[in-house]
Amino acid sequence: MSNNYVYLLEGKIYINLTNLCTNDCVFCIRTIKDDVVGANLFLDSEKLNLEEVKKQLDDIKPNEYKEIVFCGYGEPILKLEELKETARYIKEKYPHLKTRINTNGQGNLIYKRNIVPELKGLIDSVSVSFNGENEEIYNKISLPKLDNAYESMKEFIKECVKNEIETTATIVTGYKNYEVDLENCKSQIEAMGAKFRERPWLDNGY
Repeated sequence: MSNNYVYLLEGKIYINLTNLCTNDCVFCIRTIKDDVVGANLFLDSEKLNLEEVKKQLDDIKPNEYKEIVFCGYGEPILKLEELKETARYIKEKYPHLKTRINTNGQGNLIYKRNIVPELKGLIDSVSVSFNGENEEIYNKISLPKLDNAYESMKEFIKECVKNEIETTATIVTGYKNYEVDLENCKSQIEAMGAKFRERPWLDNGY
């Protein structure tokens, strides 16, 4: 097997669609190791083999699990059409599985349109990396490659809430000397109708 598209972590199925990302977060696990629980997530090509994704998914017997998460060594929404096709396959074949995307929330900025309605019915929840209470802090931590990433991320959260997709926004804490105002972040996130979650940094990244 040359590419690990599907891996298991903490009782959940994860799907690794790409190594590309529009952020270069200072705490990103890919900067410190090549694998997650022994699965090397660096892909040898960005040309996605969807049949192989589906085969790897089927091979791990999804009926034994409750949730599947689009999350790997890149931003999954960069493979939007492939993500939607895979999610559609999951909903048709494994309807008991809840689907989630872990994302930087820049999807609308990337595609220059509101993609959230396209996710409704295919994706049950999203977890968005909020990362900081203002643009300055966000940019220091996330190192975004696109202009207006911070405000676009917040608009994405609002659209997900509006479209009744369960939405959580996260803050990583405890990484080196990066200080984030958690209460400020929590207040902003909850005001948008999303859930707040703190993610303490772990040495192995997960």
